[in-house]
Order: sequence, then C-alpha cells, then structure tokens
Amino acid sequence: MVTYDGINHEIVDVNGIKMHVAEKGEEGAPIVVFLHGFPELWYSWKYHILALSSLGYRAVAPDMRGYGDTDAPPDAHSYTYGHIVGDIIALIDKLGAQEVFVVGHDWGAIIAWWLCLFRPDRVKALVNLSVPFSPRNPHQNPVDMFRAAYGDHYYICRFQEPGEIEDEIAEAGGADKLLRKFFAYRDPGPLFLPKGKAFVDVPPYPPYLSKEEAAYYLDKFTQISFTGGLNYYRALNLNWELTAPWTRARVLLPVKFVVGDLDLSYNIPGVKEYVNKGGMKKDVPLLEDVVILEGVGHFIQQEKPDVIVNLIYEFIQKF
Repeated sequence: MVTYDGINHEIVDVNGIKMHVAEKGEEGAPIVVFLHGFPELWYSWKYHILALSSLGYRAVAPDMRGYGDTDAPPDAHSYTYGHIVGDIIALIDKLGAQEVFVVGHDWGAIIAWWLCLFRPDRVKALVNLSVPFSPRNPHQNPVDMFRAAYGDHYYICRFQEPGEIEDEIAEAGGADKLLRKFFAYRDPGPLFLPKGKAFVDVPPYPPYLSKEEAAYYLDKFTQISFTGGLNYYRALNLNWELTAPWTRARVLLPVKFVVGDLDLSYNIPGVKEYVNKGGMKKDVPLLEDVVILEGVGHFIQQEKPDVIVNLIYEFIQKF
C-alpha cells in the first residue's frame, strides 16, 4: 500500500481485474464509496476523501474499470452494467462491509443507480450528482434516441465507433485537448464534437482546476488513453438490451440528488420536469431531497467541493 497526501493507495483484485483504490479512514468506520465519471479518476474525489474521513467515515474511491491505474479491457463488451456493478460489489466485499454509502457522479452516478437496482442489499443510502435516474425506454435504444434528438455530431454518437475519436484526439494534440474541452464546458446546451473541428480553439482549463490537478489528469490519460472510459458509451445499446428485465424497475433506497443548473445533463429536454415535478419521485420513491446549485456546471464535485461535502454529510449522517 502506498500513502501520500494522507490518502492510502492500493491495487486489489476484483471481479477478474486489478483495481486501484484510494482511501482514508479508520477500520470499522462507516464506509462511503465514491464513483467517478468521464473523463475523471479517483482524483476528482480527493478533497471529499480527506473531508469525510475527518468526519468519522472510511472514504473509498476507486479508479473505475477502464481508468487510471485500474485495468482497462479493450472490448466495449466488458463494460456492461453487470461487469461494472460486479467490480463495485467485489470491492465492497474486499472492504469487509455488508452495506456502504455510495456517492456517484456522471457515469459513476449511472453505475450507482444500477448498483441500487441490482444489489439494494449492499447500499445504505445514495447521493448522486449530475445524472438523474433514467427509466429504461423499452421502445428505443439510447444511441438511436440521442442521434434522433441531436444528430451524428452529438458527443455520445461521436464516441460510438471504436478508435475514431481516439485518432482525432491524437491528431489534435493529445489528451490535453479533450480534457480541456470537457472540463471547461459550461453551456447548458448539448455538447457537439463535429468531425475535424471538435478540438479546434479549445478553451483553457477552468478556474476550479489548479495546474497541479490538470497535470495529474493529463499525465494519467496520456499514459492510458480514453478508450476505457469511451467503452462505457460504446456499451450503451448493449446495456439497453441486457437490462430489459428491469423495465419499470424502481430504486427503493434513500437518495439525495444534486445537480448544477448549467449541467448539460439537467438541460436535456424533459429532464428538469422529470426531476422537479414528481416523475423521478415515482421511480425513486425514497428520494428525500433534490438540490439545484445555481451557476454550477457538470463537474459539480470539483467546482464546489465544500458544498458537496456538506450536502453528502448532512444526508448520510442520518443513517
């Protein structure tokens, strides 16, 4: 085990892969598992690990399958919800816990929703950031839905062809371009990546990321590429096929949901109404609180770490 910044780092065997895990806190303390999204790493939770561990919790953040120092199987078929939830269940077992608190952001939030659907017995309560619950549409797969709504240049559609966007990133100058494009994106409208133009005139890193933080992401993604993270998007339709038995399933656990009003996920047509007018409450009956942060974009836990720590703590301390 390696320790720096007061955070312990270890490689553990889970579900047939080697997973890098960052953690801090006392053995026996209630566990909070943090799940990151794209294009992030365990590192997006470093502040939250330090803060929650100082408040009496054991805070644990893996590099998810495909990211950082965790194994990255090359085939998108290895990135189903079954695989990734399986990784998290194996991690919970490694931690010696029956139940944990879970905090998810972006793809980590999607995985957290499915973790709660697949294995509610292992989750005490959930705080999800940015991506609300999305009930399965039995009539249309998600990629076709996004393509019909936004066209071929929508970022999720651009990510579908293996190797295509990776080649474009490399031609544009490497990982730095994609990281800046995503982290700096604060337009509540859809994100488009038109061919040949996606990484031209890319903005600088946003103020919430220090030079040191930006350098950490750049170093890791330069080493590993984005393919592992992109495979989550490439498995979207496969996941849609595999989760047919969960059509109309509900999340029956205590949940708090937090989103920024500038988040592109929150501004997809119909989402605000679903979140705020009772639709999500029907699908997540134990949804206790929805918090909309004004003037905040998608990478909410990095943009407002103090606020997010306080929102997590005030919720999970009740259990």
